[in-house]
Amino acid sequence: MTLITTTLAYVVPFLIVLAIVVFVHELGHYWVARRNRVRVEVFSIGFGPELFGWDDRHGTRWKVSAIPLGGYVRMLGDADATSTTLDLKHYRDPDSFPSKSVWQRMAIVAAGPAANFLFAIIALAVLFVFAGRPFTPADVGEVQPDSPAAVAGLQAGDRIVGVDGSAIASFEELQRLVAGSAGETLVVTIDRGGQALEVPVTVAVAEVTDRFGNVHRIGRIGVSRAGIEFKRVGPVTAVVEAVAETGRMITGTLSALWEMVVGSRGTGELGGPLRIAQMSGQIAQDGLVPFIWFCAILSINLGLINLFPIPMLDGGHLVLYTVEAVRGRPLGERTQEMAFRFGLAMVLSLMLFATWNDRTVVYDIVNFLSSLVS
Repeated sequence: MTLITTTLAYVVPFLIVLAIVVFVHELGHYWVARRNRVRVEVFSIGFGPELFGWDDRHGTRWKVSAIPLGGYVRMLGDADATSTTLDLKHYRDPDSFPSKSVWQRMAIVAAGPAANFLFAIIALAVLFVFAGRPFTPADVGEVQPDSPAAVAGLQAGDRIVGVDGSAIASFEELQRLVAGSAGETLVVTIDRGGQALEVPVTVAVAEVTDRFGNVHRIGRIGVSRAGIEFKRVGPVTAVVEAVAETGRMITGTLSALWEMVVGSRGTGELGGPLRIAQMSGQIAQDGLVPFIWFCAILSINLGLINLFPIPMLDGGHLVLYTVEAVRGRPLGERTQEMAFRFGLAMVLSLMLFATWNDRTVVYDIVNFLSSLVS
């Protein structure tokens, strides 16, 4: 694979995915700002020097900038692209951001993450209608030797339809039930060639020790899934399921982050731009449907991360505006400045940590370039 081919295969999909989710996020800010009669001066995809752009009839400069790692909407009254400081000379201008009520400013800030979630819901709903919703039936693909499932007599090809009298529709449901039943005996109902059988299975106990020394007991029976099916649904059902799927992704991400915080899960899953670029290239080669899925997932994660209560992020702004709403006046300029400096340090630290996790990707790139030179 040549350098040009590699660029087309990985860098271009990465830029497309990032541009889509960033554009959606900033469009949310822009749209609600315009509805609240705030003049938007700049809408930028990327940071740094402008590559190209144009002015619309409202006086907004739409542009693409050289550093494609984000974007921003700068409104009248913003002293910088991140809205961390305000240009107070525009405070009394009715078209400026700082002149608006605290509730209007909160709506404008929250609109970015909300747009990311809405985009994911629409993208997933379209996929569910035209390509089908991925569904993992509780079919047994493989039974591990000497496992509780093998001892109980489960076989590859069995479809698990119930556990302790409760119906089971997917392999994920089975996993959740088994994981929380360590050491217990479950009555598993299976469909084997059209014949219903009830099989008692004693769940094995797997002990996992986190980095703080805490031991977690997790149930295992020793079966793997058989495969994934796709089920098409109607438009209304698609929207309902897309909302539910978005909610599951959000809760799953938050749960994983919490497990990392308490030490029951490794932090190696956290990745930065290089990891995203690598995944974008790989998924783009699998076709349009996986690519749209990836865009939806990345959009959800971007919206969620921006809601974290860290100054500089949308969630940090919302916290400050909430304090302002409660106090009846904003925090002092010095306090806000210290908060944003702390937020900047946190964001930079997280970026450095994520980039450190990407070091294996860097090694692959270096080795590839070395092979080209030699």
